[in-house]
Amino acid sequence: MKIINRICQILAILFSVCALVLFFTKFATITFSGGDASFVGAELGFGIKKTVGDAAYDMARSADILFCFFLTVFSAIISVFSFKAKGLRYTAPAIGIIDGVYMLVIALSNPNKFVDTRPLPSVSRITYGKGVLFAAIALLIFAVASAAYLLIDDYLEVKASKGSKRTIFKRVIAFFKDYKSEIKKIVWPGIKDVAKNTLIVLIMCLIVGAFIWLLDFGLGKLLEVILG
Repeated sequence: MKIINRICQILAILFSVCALVLFFTKFATITFSGGDASFVGAELGFGIKKTVGDAAYDMARSADILFCFFLTVFSAIISVFSFKAKGLRYTAPAIGIIDGVYMLVIALSNPNKFVDTRPLPSVSRITYGKGVLFAAIALLIFAVASAAYLLIDDYLEVKASKGSKRTIFKRVIAFFKDYKSEIKKIVWPGIKDVAKNTLIVLIMCLIVGAFIWLLDFGLGKLLEVILG
């Protein structure tokens, strides 16, 4: 079990780094009046000065791709440091799922929604490269490997504690059981109490509103007298 746990941890690191590397492969090809221009993921995210033929274009940043790039960098960092800081094992699956699903949405959507082509004149077509989909797949595999590492490592810790600790699943179940018991302790007001309290709130709102209106009206008149 320990060997499987270590394999999952190594896989998480490999696929997070792989996803980061894929951001430096071709993400999109844009066809416009000046010709065809290919862009890697990092170029789309950060925006660059792209030279096509004799013309140079200042490309705008694609915020969605830039967001995914930073999440991927963060995923790679926390997966590497999870060898020393076990607290990071909880963060890695969550970041991986968010990043992977976001990248998958980008890969399966119309490129016009996520690639900013405004600096380029007369754009006729945008096509994604394989790097977008491969990055999404790598991030999803990273999320699965991170979750497997978390669950197996948690199981090993519980087993080593000889019953003094509970697994994640048991802690979650206990939380919902406690939540259910606390819900049962709530005393819900009757219809008369709800109507009474609602009426009191409405009356207080009217009183406060009238006071603020009178104060505003009076100060306005006073200002007119001073300025007049």
